[in-house]
Amino acid sequence: MAISNTVFRYLALGGALLGALAHAESGSVSVTPSPKYQQECTACHMAYPPGMLPAASWRRIMATLDKHYGTDASLDDATNHDIAVWLKAHAGSYKRVSEEPPQDRITQSNWFLQKHRPGEVPADAWKRASVGSAANCGACHRNAAQGSFNEREIRIPK
Repeated sequence: MAISNTVFRYLALGGALLGALAHAESGSVSVTPSPKYQQECTACHMAYPPGMLPAASWRRIMATLDKHYGTDASLDDATNHDIAVWLKAHAGSYKRVSEEPPQDRITQSNWFLQKHRPGEVPADAWKRASVGSAANCGACHRNAAQGSFNEREIRIPK
């Protein structure tokens, strides 16, 4: 039996979508990092995977680097532009991150709060010196720097 081109395209698209959904649900949000993003952002914090925020949030973050969560993280115009373009191209666009969180903070997004709800994370975990804050992904997610947030790789420090 021959499959028509239209049916074949729908099957291929469906397979690609299922693969993307499985990838997103596996806890991996890895994207080949922009060298400029890596260099500039990891000077102060982990290079958060761009898929954790929608494009509008990244646009505001990049436009206000002089007031970046209490720090002046200003960049020259060319570097700012290159990073902003890269973030927009790889920003989260699937349902889980379509909402812009308060203050464009990943830790205040609905999906983050759902994944880190009381009972899932010990109440005092965020206050531990070994964690510091909810923004320190690498404290518990051993492979966060590689974009992997798989629940099987979590180790909450004492």
